[in-house]
Amino acid sequence: MKGCRQALLLSSSNCHGYSFLEFAKQEISYFLKKNGVSQLIFVPYAQNDYDGYTKYVREVIDTWGFKVTGLHTYSDPMNAIKAAKAIFVGGGNTFLLLKKLYENNLVNLIREEVLTGNLVYIGSSAGTNVATKSIHTTNDMPIVYPPSFDAIGIVPFNINPHYIDHLEIENHKGETRDQRINEFIEMPHANLVLGLREGGILHVDGDSLVLKGVAGAVVFKKTESKIEYPVGTDISFLLNN
Repeated sequence: MKGCRQALLLSSSNCHGYSFLEFAKQEISYFLKKNGVSQLIFVPYAQNDYDGYTKYVREVIDTWGFKVTGLHTYSDPMNAIKAAKAIFVGGGNTFLLLKKLYENNLVNLIREEVLTGNLVYIGSSAGTNVATKSIHTTNDMPIVYPPSFDAIGIVPFNINPHYIDHLEIENHKGETRDQRINEFIEMPHANLVLGLREGGILHVDGDSLVLKGVAGAVVFKKTESKIEYPVGTDISFLLNN
């Protein structure tokens, strides 16, 4: 049933040179229209101000012709997800987001709904992290304790959003992002990692994965050098690793 899945996984909602979500407007709009979606539920769990966060997102996406409601406004989140055609899981703190998803019994439900083609998924930053195999490669601090690092699993690998491989300060001697990712992939439980650059979007269409947006990605595998993939590349082979 994985051939039914439909998802857009954004590195971030913000990208240098663009207003909020502007770099992804065309991709999101086409994606939703293609899937017959006119309304979507926004999941604001990665931040604490649910009303404010939802309002901020709604004011942008509503102007594109889609109606946005916040998941927190529904008395029964599980039934809301079951009845929805599309969700947008926003960014913030990945640990906070995953903890809240588990508390509301939504992790397995969202996985089932997406993989069977009943639910279209859009994620950004933390919302992208929780769509993957696990949250081991988030950049966020563990400010709360989710019951597990295991995530929704729309794709069978990890993503590192906001990936960057250059140092902005020349005299910086601390760890680099590459070092942190390589520490993870050395572990026996680790899978490959997709470093999604700022402005990058991963389009999941059944058994197809294509890089969209305005920036590409880097793939890290055990015992191999990282490989760069530009926008437009078909990286569907990652589904079989």
